[in-house]
Amino acid sequence: MSDEESIEDSPAADTGGVGARLKRAREAAGLELAQVAAETRIPQRHLLTIENGELTELPARTYAVGFSRTYARLVGLDEREIVDQVRIELAEGEDRGAAPTRFEPGDPARVPGRGLAWFALFAAVLLIGGIYAFYSSYFAPGLGPAPLQDPAQQTEAQPQQARAATGKDAEPAASGPVVFTSEMDGTWVKFYDAAGERLYEAQMNKGDSYTVPADAEGPLVWTGRPYALAITVGGRPVPKLSEDDEVIKDVPITAAALLARAERPSTSEESVANGG
Repeated sequence: MSDEESIEDSPAADTGGVGARLKRAREAAGLELAQVAAETRIPQRHLLTIENGELTELPARTYAVGFSRTYARLVGLDEREIVDQVRIELAEGEDRGAAPTRFEPGDPARVPGRGLAWFALFAAVLLIGGIYAFYSSYFAPGLGPAPLQDPAQQTEAQPQQARAATGKDAEPAASGPVVFTSEMDGTWVKFYDAAGERLYEAQMNKGDSYTVPADAEGPLVWTGRPYALAITVGGRPVPKLSEDDEVIKDVPITAAALLARAERPSTSEESVANGG
């Protein structure tokens, strides 16, 4: 017997909460759990966890809210009402001393943004360098070899040298391979260029990665799970396109665009399918 069949045969406990409501609506619609998993692209084991009322057993609070909303939409229940009840049940579970919801790097409520972590590291390096420079100049001024060229002349020579080497004015680098890695199973995503030509389309499993071609013209992305896709540019982690359960489409994913997002406060992308 396969794992999916074992999950389907395991009855969900009728707790009278969100899970029970979703299960009753599913059965009233004549749907099997496997059909719901296929339609929503939510792993069947997570659907059973929701129907059993074990919301704190999901990988993160974001998943509990997002999965329940998608499930409710499929079976015709009020999405906002279900989401509100999910949040209440999560809070009640914590008040009863239940184990808090496990979290992964994609849980925005518990993990500092990667951009903030990199900024803190950069600030610490600058602080240490500043302290070292201050004490070196204060207690031992004049030590060290004399510069071979006047500092003012060096400052003027640097842009000239850059232009001579490249044939144009030096610009800050904003390059490196752009890599998307799925943090969960069943993550559908489509990458395409500015002309609409498909670069890659798949239902990625946890750990699957895709590198955007360096020569792609204006690459864009379309997915319903932006919170499940970790992104790096030249090996440097950058913020996810969204931490919310929403469909995003036509979002630029060039190295320059992703690095620009990392330099400003994170904001949710406007939802295309759900209207926010």
